[in-house]
Amino acid sequence: MASIRAVLQQAQAQLNNTQQLDAIDARYESQLLLQHLLKVNRAWLIAHEHDNVAADIQHEFDTLIQRRIGGEPIAYILGQREFYGLNLAVTPATLIPRPDTEILVDIALEKIPANQSVQVLDLGTGSGAIALAIAQQRPQAQVTGIDASKHALDVAINNSQQLHITNTHFVLSDWFSALADMRFDVIVSNPPYIEAADAHLKQGDLRFEPLSALASGADGLDDIRRIINDCLVHLKPQGWLMFEHGYNQAASVTELMAEAGLVAIETFKDLGGNDRVTIGKNPLIVSTHWD
Repeated sequence: MASIRAVLQQAQAQLNNTQQLDAIDARYESQLLLQHLLKVNRAWLIAHEHDNVAADIQHEFDTLIQRRIGGEPIAYILGQREFYGLNLAVTPATLIPRPDTEILVDIALEKIPANQSVQVLDLGTGSGAIALAIAQQRPQAQVTGIDASKHALDVAINNSQQLHITNTHFVLSDWFSALADMRFDVIVSNPPYIEAADAHLKQGDLRFEPLSALASGADGLDDIRRIINDCLVHLKPQGWLMFEHGYNQAASVTELMAEAGLVAIETFKDLGGNDRVTIGKNPLIVSTHWD
């Protein structure tokens, strides 16, 4: 039997050579996979690096490393991903939550009062990442998450139950189609926005993620157009609509929002300095409203 240290060093070398991961990332991913099998944390793994790895565990570990070498995202191998401080289950039926999407949550939270019961909608909720992050941070808000995939909704519902977040409600719907006359104070969405012919869809993690949650027509804007065209039916006066979108789509999204009659349109950058989130407001005013 080999030691934990030896097993990790071998896996690190394999990932470094085949996935072009640098030494730090290769070691980190190797540790994550072994921690997952041993059900221990990183500190335990380091403290016990001279312990031997049982033959059955090493076999399972080798299998996981081979899956990673094949390009499968580590989030799908582990079945989980951290997002906004929440440990979320993810499956191939859902997108893998990414750090840049936390920007969308930050912006939404700025528009959602902490002490009011407001209605929030997350369009295309997937694993429930955005909806659950908002609900956890704004416990008085009522957050509805919709998705056209029942398999994705099952993941989101399971996540809400595991995290004991009770101010969420998940609905099977093709965008607004199942929402009747429901109206919301804030509508957020990380919709499909990649161009259908984009070569990146056949590279890296994207090869394993659901295409329907990634690509949206020739220019990547088909779903964003649908949402913007129908948003005012479901957006309360002075309510906000906000999207995550591609780095080169801010001008197009801004134009579509303006054509629909939204105002106070603004674009925010992601962690890499790229345009990533654009928001707009329903200009209608009622006697009592919040901003």
